[in-house]
Amino acid sequence: MNKTSRSEPVGVILAVDPDRFTETVQALQRAGLTVTREQPALGTLSGTVPQDQVAALKAVDGVESVDQERTIQLPPPP
Repeated sequence: MNKTSRSEPVGVILAVDPDRFTETVQALQRAGLTVTREQPALGTLSGTVPQDQVAALKAVDGVESVDQERTIQLPPPP
């Protein structure tokens, strides 16, 4: 494996300051986020980012929280 390769992308859900939504989203994109869905009125968005860039998203001004998406597998019905 090449040591300069980026880590695998992970899904993230972010809460940002709704009054600064557009500028915060632009800063997140510069930090490596690929936006997949935006909800400006709620101040939330989702996207993907290399695992090693998650901490950089948390440091962006206007970001209130960053949560990594999780997959939950339910058992089959009885």
